[in-house]
Amino acid sequence: QLQLVESGGGLVQPGGSLRLSCTASGFTLDRHTIGWFRQAPGKEREGVSCISGNDGSTYYADSVKGRFTISRDNAKNTVYLHMNSLKPEDTAVYYCTAAPMLPVQDMCTYLWRYADLWGQGSLVTVSS
Repeated sequence: QLQLVESGGGLVQPGGSLRLSCTASGFTLDRHTIGWFRQAPGKEREGVSCISGNDGSTYYADSVKGRFTISRDNAKNTVYLHMNSLKPEDTAVYYCTAAPMLPVQDMCTYLWRYADLWGQGSLVTVSS
């Protein structure tokens, strides 16, 4: 059974850090483009960051550039999202998805809408 599981969310103060994990089972992530997406209450899901399984190239939304870093550990079949300098507007449920070898910018900006394998999400709350 193909599955993605997100973990690592929680409550953090503004300026704090968290690391989210996306672990796959039933398939290997190293041949896929992996993306992190988030959905805040009352808002549409949006792309945060994507990483290629081909050449390791990455894409970041402007809102997180310089603060978030995406990385992958193929040995653990896991992709991470390192989030620093968190802001209240980063509060959302964070999801990951995978697709075979799509360009990272395309994946993050519009192709994610056609993805059919998603994790259950991990809630990140940034509040004092």
